[in-house]
Amino acid sequence: MINNPFVPDLVLGTWRDLTASFLGVRGIRGLILDIDNTLAPYEQPEPDEELLSWFGSLKGAGIGVCLVSNNGRDRVELFNRLPGLPAFFDCRKPSKKAVLTALDALGTRKEETLVVGDQIFTDVWMAHRVGIRAIKVTPIKDKKTLFFRFKRLLERIPMRLYRRRGPLL
Repeated sequence: MINNPFVPDLVLGTWRDLTASFLGVRGIRGLILDIDNTLAPYEQPEPDEELLSWFGSLKGAGIGVCLVSNNGRDRVELFNRLPGLPAFFDCRKPSKKAVLTALDALGTRKEETLVVGDQIFTDVWMAHRVGIRAIKVTPIKDKKTLFFRFKRLLERIPMRLYRRRGPLL
């Protein structure tokens, strides 16, 4: 049950903490993943070997993966060139449409799917708006613009609530 739409269900350091066994034990069959600052820094155009290997291990365990990004077509298509995953661009997160389209592409139900991202007000909120659990990971390399610094400052409130409540996953 999701109480606060901005409080993640689980906070992890990195996508590397999401092993196939960790997900399988929890009945997870699908992951909806943000790209920038979640899987790779903004300036990394394509997934590295470690990330491609992780995608392969998930696929081998029967866990589907879908990319959902607010980035434009060129960025998402280049990043997805090698893994060839279902991928959506210009998603306008936290729009519900993107996550519902991703669920459809994965063929999974809400309760067996997780959204993973680095931002509370896009990724976590998008997931919770449709009743999907959300994992927040530590941003890989944050932008230093005033907008991003302000957003990270606002994220402290739901993160404080998360620490008080604890993980739900």
